[in-house]
Amino acid sequence: MNETELIETVREAILISIQIGAPVMLIGLVVGVVIALFQALTQIQEITLVFVPKILAILLCIFAFFPGMVAILTAFMQTLADRMIGIN
Repeated sequence: MNETELIETVREAILISIQIGAPVMLIGLVVGVVIALFQALTQIQEITLVFVPKILAILLCIFAFFPGMVAILTAFMQTLADRMIGIN
């Protein structure tokens, strides 16, 4: 494996990490902003009001997107395995 192939593999791994993490992070961001807006409008400053809905939304997001995440990781692992076989 030369330097170019290594850089390409690392680049793919970073992009896949972003693909897998982005939906979950965006849902957490949206829910956090909505709750912060609600808190600012109602002047309710309860700490648990932020964490509980955000955790539930993130868990539901992971549950919904898990099959897609597994498909992406499986395809990447197949690519890595093929590259490992081709090293010999």
